[in-house]
Amino acid sequence: MQPPANCPGPVGLTRRNMLQIGAIGALNLTLPRMLAAGERHSQSGDVPSADSCILVFLNGGPSHLDMWDMKPDLPKEMRSTFRPIATSVPGVQICEHLPQLSRLMSHCTLVRSVHHNEVAHAPAVYTALTGVPSNVRAGILGAKPTDHPAIGSVLGRYRPPTSQVMPYVLMPYLTAEGAGGPPQPGFLGGWLGKTHDPFLVLRGGPNADGFNMPALTPEAGMTEERVRNRSQLLAGVNRMSPVVAGQAKELERLQARACDLLTAPAAQRAFRLDQEPARVREAYGRNIYGQSLLLARRLVEAGTRLACISWAPDANATWDTHGDNFGKLKNQLLPPFDLGFSRLLTDLTDRGLLERTLVVVMGEIGRTPKINGGAGRDHWEHCYSVLFAGGGVKRGYVHGASDKYGAYPSQSPVTAGDVIATIYHALGIAPDFELRDRLDRPIALVPGSAPITDVFA
Repeated sequence: MQPPANCPGPVGLTRRNMLQIGAIGALNLTLPRMLAAGERHSQSGDVPSADSCILVFLNGGPSHLDMWDMKPDLPKEMRSTFRPIATSVPGVQICEHLPQLSRLMSHCTLVRSVHHNEVAHAPAVYTALTGVPSNVRAGILGAKPTDHPAIGSVLGRYRPPTSQVMPYVLMPYLTAEGAGGPPQPGFLGGWLGKTHDPFLVLRGGPNADGFNMPALTPEAGMTEERVRNRSQLLAGVNRMSPVVAGQAKELERLQARACDLLTAPAAQRAFRLDQEPARVREAYGRNIYGQSLLLARRLVEAGTRLACISWAPDANATWDTHGDNFGKLKNQLLPPFDLGFSRLLTDLTDRGLLERTLVVVMGEIGRTPKINGGAGRDHWEHCYSVLFAGGGVKRGYVHGASDKYGAYPSQSPVTAGDVIATIYHALGIAPDFELRDRLDRPIALVPGSAPITDVFA
């Protein structure tokens, strides 16, 4: 991020700094607008079993048949080249290239019967992340202001944090729909408004040397007292400006909260990965995804409601294994996932956080049972797997099953909307709760879906 240009005045936080604090990339989010996202509580909700959620989104469509739901007796044209291995849950096997996670499956619930009707990436991502059908069978679909809001956006609006932290953080990519394409739908605030967009951690991500968040770091010599003085001065400027006439009081209040966040130790500490011991950073993996998982743990520890890791710069970059499926999984994808995610579960457990933190691993689709001519698997929306841990879900449990080919659910089928309803239920928002758009019209949160109650202890 380029530092904002100074305006005349004493050295330190400038008016432009204060107005643009937290701005990232083209979305141009401001911290005062972001803070507005979390100020109104829901009057209707479920009793939460979780206070926060870490969503690990394996963007592109991870192969359930080569990770979570292996079928070693399939014919050669379908059978994985990987061996299934035993886990800490008797009778439950996963891929041999997830050895660390295999020892932690006693903390987890696997749902092996998820499905929906969207075959292309962007429509499937939208459905998988919001629970709302896109009604677009195929083709390019970018994020729009009329989209249904993301989970984190809803949480920031109706169950804001109790501490001075961002309600919803997305890292290390706002994934594009193909290289150079538009941002995928499902991650942003949609019709709730840009104030409910996530705080984005991009531009090299948390694995970059010297990573910090300049927007949350006061300039040299800027003490808390000077921040307060600047805030008072800024309030006077707002009241005199015709641009904000009639809105000055609201803007002043939100900017005061921005100052609070700037000086809040919890918000500043959460992004200070340099304060983690080197051995901990190495344990997560010194790559952009491993360090994002570490940052997610620090964020929920500080009080962030939803930390989302989107595991791809664009839809085709990582888990979209149309070619060389087995080579990519074995050499590029599964080792860093196994290392980082296993360490995340271990850290959350050791710190006493897992009980109140819902952890979710999913993609937007599965992969075809039949292996194509390029040793890859293609898109398959008819059946895929989702992993839950913590946040009140059962330990060592498998819900549902696929048929003998891993092609369709054969027991307890659930929809993508049911998965989202389950997440909301754990976080204390009733899935049948009616949101209100900016015209005060009621809109169902997850229409036609229900929580998978069997996954809860």
